[in-house]
Amino acid sequence: MYTLLGADGRPYASEHRGTLGGNSRLRIYGRLDCWSARRALGRGYERIRVFFADEETATAAGYRPCGHCMRAQYREWKSRQPGPA
Repeated sequence: MYTLLGADGRPYASEHRGTLGGNSRLRIYGRLDCWSARRALGRGYERIRVFFADEETATAAGYRPCGHCMRAQYREWKSRQPGPA
C-alpha cells in the first residue's frame, strides 16, 4: 500500500505508486527522479515529502511544478502568476 495526497490535500491509501513527488512545505511537485529532490533526501526531506497519482491531482491540491525537473510546466505556471502591481 502507498500513501498519496488527493486533490483535497488529504492523504489516502492507494494500491498504486504515485507518479510524482512533492515538498509539502514549499508546495512543489516534480518527477520522482528529480535531481533536486534526490539531493535533499537524507537531509530531512523524507519527513515532508508527499506523493501524487498525477499532475492534475498535484495542481488541484495547490502545488506548483518544480522549476528543475518540470521546466516547461513551471514556465507555463509562472506565466499565469500575477505580476507586480
